[in-house]
Amino acid sequence: MIDSVWLKARADDVRRVDAIDPALYQRYGVKRGLRNADGTGVLVGLTTIGNVHGYVVSEGEKLPVPGQLFYRGVDVVDLVRACEREKRFGFEECAYLLLFGELPTTAQLAEWQELLAEHRRLPDGFKEKAIVHAPGMDLMNSIARAVLTAYTYDTTPDLLDIETNLRQAVELIAGFPTIAAYAYQAKAHYHLGRALMMRYPDPTHGTAENVLTLIRESGTYTQLEAETLDLALILHAEHGGGNNSSFVTHVITSSFSDMYSTVAAATLSLKGSRHGGANLRTMRQMAEMKRNIRTWTDHGEVADYIAKIVRREAGDGTGLVYGLGHAVYTISDPRAQLLKEKAKMLAEANDRMDEFALYDAIETLGPGIIRQVHPAAREVCANVDLYSGFVYDMLGIPQDLYTPLFAVGRVVGWCAHRMEELVNGGPIIRPAYKPVYKRSRPYEPMEARG
Repeated sequence: MIDSVWLKARADDVRRVDAIDPALYQRYGVKRGLRNADGTGVLVGLTTIGNVHGYVVSEGEKLPVPGQLFYRGVDVVDLVRACEREKRFGFEECAYLLLFGELPTTAQLAEWQELLAEHRRLPDGFKEKAIVHAPGMDLMNSIARAVLTAYTYDTTPDLLDIETNLRQAVELIAGFPTIAAYAYQAKAHYHLGRALMMRYPDPTHGTAENVLTLIRESGTYTQLEAETLDLALILHAEHGGGNNSSFVTHVITSSFSDMYSTVAAATLSLKGSRHGGANLRTMRQMAEMKRNIRTWTDHGEVADYIAKIVRREAGDGTGLVYGLGHAVYTISDPRAQLLKEKAKMLAEANDRMDEFALYDAIETLGPGIIRQVHPAAREVCANVDLYSGFVYDMLGIPQDLYTPLFAVGRVVGWCAHRMEELVNGGPIIRPAYKPVYKRSRPYEPMEARG
């Protein structure tokens, strides 16, 4: 045990010596968070994988436009609508597109689905070694540890050729749903006192169906439930190379580290509350609003409470309305729009339309209230986190699994970005940090320090 008095004193030292005058960032032109002054991202790379489109720059001015999300140039809305028309699941097709750059033929998709099905079942002894014998309280840490354990099951884990890394990618994409489900079941048993339930994945089912089967005691689900989870996985599969976890993927790959270390690091990046954990912050704030707003369909009452949050009189004191606003999307987030449709269907099926009305009111009223309180605020729209947590809740998915399910979808994007970094053989990513300490500080001998 570290002495608390010592710890507080040394922590004060850390705060003192590490504090940097905020004015220095502007003086030296530092673009914190790799962001330009207008909020746009600093251009650090090129990609053919995904594109997030939320504004255009015309004559030096940033102009908002309806949001679009492209996977290898294909509008995600078009991919989703095609799956809806043909009444089939689309996550596996989406994964194929992101990895190989083209939409698969019927034969290619069938072969790809069979390959993923073959590798969803974890190697013998893996779940015991990587998950059951060390059950964690946080599932993202459990998943990252399991990914690192997979390194020890690979006879050539450090090779950087595309064939080896593609094989590793297939195994990780297929195994992630099983790892996430088993990590949850281990926590539920060892930390929450529930029965330990670990089924084998069903090779005749796709990713979304297997997730629902593996996490539910009954193992059953409705078609609408499976379609909704499939949609969520599609929408979380990729979001450009600049999002935090995908950028981490590029950074670590550029050092020539292995696939498992790269994906584990990306997983832990996604864990952060500013990234994949944002839907949990949204759900916590929504729970507060439900407690304090008496009539969820009363727009006046809803607007008053949103204003309190924005003025920092309610909520967590940040002034943020979680689920509203995005770094790129301005007028609309296509992911939120697509997920909202399924949210309404699930709400109708589960008699929760009054709750849906509250979410809809927040989306409708929130942006105007934010601009009213903060006139300089940029365009604000609902983001995917506003509806993803609500959808997961209606699916009966425990909050422990919200961010892991994000990872189940996003591991596809991470693998695609790793391939892109390896194929193009760029230099190690190493941005500069300017020192702002005294340059000529002499070494002080021990006897002079007292």
